Amino acid sequence: MRIGLIVATLCAAALLSGCAAEPLPVGAAVPTSKAYTLAAGDKLRITTFGFKDLSGDFAVAADNSIALPLVGGIDVHNLTPAQLEAKIAGTLRDKDLVREPRVSAEVIEYRPYFILGEVAKPGQYPFTNGLTAMKAVAAAQGFTYRANERVIFITPDNSRTETRVVLTASTPIAPGDTIRIAQRYF
Repeated sequence: MRIGLIVATLCAAALLSGCAAEPLPVGAAVPTSKAYTLAAGDKLRITTFGFKDLSGDFAVAADNSIALPLVGGIDVHNLTPAQLEAKIAGTLRDKDLVREPRVSAEVIEYRPYFILGEVAKPGQYPFTNGLTAMKAVAAAQGFTYRANERVIFITPDNSRTETRVVLTASTPIAPGDTIRIAQRYF
């Protein structure tokens, strides 16, 4: 009877092991639904409906602010575009400039990403939606002959922590990321 119980347990464990999810590669970023937050280098289009003088294209300065006419500097660091819309509308209302402001904020140009190390042309490149590490390497004209093509290192914008990531075709890159391609060792 004990042997039958052991065999049944082993069979159940074998069947269930096929249900386990594949583990993420070492250091792989866990996909999140975190909304995009603004920072220096982004370019925005702000529209205050009915008020052409309070609308236009604005670059986020190095101090993470934008300067709106009649309003002055507004800190945008770590705000989503929707949060910025609410902040501008509240400021316009508080300063009695617009009674019921309707504001739209959209990113028209994302901050660049950087790629360095063992690529043909390291440097700064413009971010595009859907950017992956492989596309970033392609923009930098490919790997050098010494490049480690299996693992890359990514430092997110405003972070001091470099993360080791197994390179796949779908490894995502965010605006402001720094990608380092290391040398391979035989």
